[in-house]
Amino acid sequence: MPIRPLPREHGDIATSNAALIAGKPRPERLRITEIFHSIQGEADAAGWPTVFVRLTGCPLRCTWCDTAYAFHGGTWWTIDAILADVARHGARHICVTGGEPLAQKRCLMLLTRLCDAGYEVSLETSGAIDVGAVDARVRKVLDLKAPGSGEDARNRWDNLRFLSPSDQVKFVLAGRADYEWARDVVGRHRLGQRCMVLFSPVHGSLDPRDLAEWILADRLPVRFQLQLHKILWGEESGH
Repeated sequence: MPIRPLPREHGDIATSNAALIAGKPRPERLRITEIFHSIQGEADAAGWPTVFVRLTGCPLRCTWCDTAYAFHGGTWWTIDAILADVARHGARHICVTGGEPLAQKRCLMLLTRLCDAGYEVSLETSGAIDVGAVDARVRKVLDLKAPGSGEDARNRWDNLRFLSPSDQVKFVLAGRADYEWARDVVGRHRLGQRCMVLFSPVHGSLDPRDLAEWILADRLPVRFQLQLHKILWGEESGH
């Protein structure tokens, strides 16, 4: 089960109120849906024990979204409290995700603080929000939206210029039309020469074998992936 941050809220409010009374700046806070320790199921860190920090809120509504529970609600945490909870799990890999984590501006501060603490940090972002200010030490996993998501018009193509060789571009594909669209994007922007490119099927919509065979037939310079956490735990939250 996910580690829900509900008990932290009152402590954070008390800390914030005390700071105001003392004339000090209010501690920086983020709205968090959950923090949990699991196995990374995607991207180049797949298989590593990882602490996931799931921020609340997302401006997109992808048709196949599997984390709609993170759209609303959540609990306010100070960044210090987030780092303290992350540390207790003893993992080296940290993944900041959502929702859309960059929808909260203080996410940038959290990413830098995690890097400063010595963690291997990845950011899962839709690519609909500018990633130019993300700490260069963070591995960005940019999820370009195919037409089947219903949100392909939200892709911010300028984000591609901020990609480094350690970053990844992910395409989640619901069928053949999505695949052909993604294949064309990879070729047009020469993504395979810039960073790792990941193709994965929408769980329950596209047969993984079909996608693998299309990739092989077209000799694409991409990495096929399945969501390892769904193979292990299905649709259980907190994984």
